[in-house]
Amino acid sequence: MSVGQSLFAATLAGTLALAVSPASSQTLRYANQGDLKSLDPYTLNESTTHAHLGHVYQGLTARDKDLKIIPALAESWETPEPTRWRFHLRKGVKFHNGNPFTADDVVFSADRVRKKGSNMQTRLAPDVKVVKVDDYTVDFVLPSPNPILHNAWDVWYIMNKKWAEENNVVDPTPVAATAPSYASLNENGTGPFIIESHQPGVKTVFKANPSYWGKVEGNLKEIIFTPIASDATRVAALLSGEVDVIEPVPIQDISRVDSSPNAQVLKGPELRTIFIGFDQMRDELLYSNIKGKNPFKDVRVREAFYKAIDIELIKTRVMRGLSTPSALMIAPELFVLSKEFTRPKFDPDGAKKLLTEAGYPDGFEVTMDCPNDRYVNDAAICQAVVGMLARIGVKINLLAQPKAQYFAKVLKQGGYQTSFYLLGWTPSTMDSHNVLYDIMGCRDDAKSSRGEANLGGYCNKEFDAITDKVLVETDTAKRNQLIKQAYEIGMKSWSYIPLHQQALAWGVSKKVNLPQRADNLVMFHWATKKE
Repeated sequence: MSVGQSLFAATLAGTLALAVSPASSQTLRYANQGDLKSLDPYTLNESTTHAHLGHVYQGLTARDKDLKIIPALAESWETPEPTRWRFHLRKGVKFHNGNPFTADDVVFSADRVRKKGSNMQTRLAPDVKVVKVDDYTVDFVLPSPNPILHNAWDVWYIMNKKWAEENNVVDPTPVAATAPSYASLNENGTGPFIIESHQPGVKTVFKANPSYWGKVEGNLKEIIFTPIASDATRVAALLSGEVDVIEPVPIQDISRVDSSPNAQVLKGPELRTIFIGFDQMRDELLYSNIKGKNPFKDVRVREAFYKAIDIELIKTRVMRGLSTPSALMIAPELFVLSKEFTRPKFDPDGAKKLLTEAGYPDGFEVTMDCPNDRYVNDAAICQAVVGMLARIGVKINLLAQPKAQYFAKVLKQGGYQTSFYLLGWTPSTMDSHNVLYDIMGCRDDAKSSRGEANLGGYCNKEFDAITDKVLVETDTAKRNQLIKQAYEIGMKSWSYIPLHQQALAWGVSKKVNLPQRADNLVMFHWATKKE
């Protein structure tokens, strides 16, 4: 079963475009609040983008309905020695343009994913050597053992070397690029669907690949994806039958959708953790009225912000019960010792006292970056935080933007242009090391990919040393204790403010059978639709 059989999301944009011609029973029409910025699979490390592109591109591995790693473009693999992984590639696979898939494409993709401009650099460490053994065998040679090397490879999509060279897209397209590349507007994957047309911000049409090498469980022949940013319009389109699936269902509309005769809401726990971060690296914040210093370098200020946020109020008022407050930067399902951690209590009086001790008795002013089309109630969460921090004298200037603009600003290629921000993270490896390395590791732009998604530059060398031990420790009990130590350091230094794991909320026509996974990647390959 391929990665394409486990992943996909599409978005639907305007009901006018949907009404032009009636869809068959094998056409699924899907609406999402966000857009598909780029077809280049290395532009944006973001779950909805991975889901979209997972219908046309594939990795060496995939994940099944229970998130178990299974073969995809690699039929099998082994570790003939602790520092060498050998992958045996699937024969007879062709890219959508007819080019054969070989080891050359894997070696090329390994180089491209680690180049400047890629937002997927952490998928493969820069010191890993990728060696072509023959046309259908590739070795990955490591400087030290890594038992989870391939855990995140289901969304490291393999590209065609020849196609990239012919179309001048050997280098990845940065998220902050001002002009699209050929790979941004066109695709050449190996998956079960081909993109027939792509109009960014308007509509993307996927057609079944008649030459697909694998077997597809679902019966869809076409998927039409358009963004509908308006919650009211998106829900109305579902209830009227103009679209078959929407994501997300606004929390306030869940009961209305569930009581309708032709649609229902699929709900369940999700593995994504929503959190808030600070710029702890610059000597002076980019967006603040405090000049000459950075308040967030003071641990008392970070602790004050944490204690000023009433997570239970966010759960009841903003999320309407559809969230699980978190003490850690990872979902409890993914770390067995998470139950040993307790979230610090809401304490606005204590927070105000901490600010005074830090030298800010009247608070200060800072800008908060927030996406407004990516998570369930993301903008509403940020608005709630604005009000809560105002009570301790902090004025938050909220900058809520669509994710395309948000990521272009705050990610590495945008220069990490943020002082205070909200983000969500699902560990691609389904393991704590991903969080410890990507989100909480010291950012070193020159030497490694560590901390690539650490927008605020939190850095603790003791923490990093433990993270390195976690990577190579094979004893599960010892490894869990190391992970626990790392999280303890992060909590003691008030490195981030974890908020909650949100709940899944998909609106689905009763004509559609749509499996869900806890990583919120839609599996339209497994979907079936009836009249």
